[in-house]
Amino acid sequence: MLFTTPTQWFAVAVALVAGWLFGLASHPGGKKWKARYLAERDAHADTTKRATELERDRGTWDRERTDWERQRADWERDRAERERERAAAPVVVEERPVAASSLGTGGIFSRPAADPAVRDEDRDRRI
Repeated sequence: MLFTTPTQWFAVAVALVAGWLFGLASHPGGKKWKARYLAERDAHADTTKRATELERDRGTWDRERTDWERQRADWERDRAERERERAAAPVVVEERPVAASSLGTGGIFSRPAADPAVRDEDRDRRI
């Protein structure tokens, strides 16, 4: 046991009372915590008010977003319809004769085989 004699008990009591008196003397009187409490209460009220405004505006935003989505769907449908009409329209092909000079120096006949990109001289010896 820590305290066994009456003198020790008296010293503990004096220390506790002295600490209590020192705490009362150094206490600011509650002004500081009251000011903080009032500031927190006002901040909470502002936050609650802002949340209410946002919830109210959310309905407006949802309606606007729905309108935008509907307009975009209409635009996409119109674009697809124009594309479908363009694809379904017959392609006009103009028939015109091919001039012999446009085929190059080989005349109107094509060459029998394509030339390789690189001549391989050793290939002839391997065969």
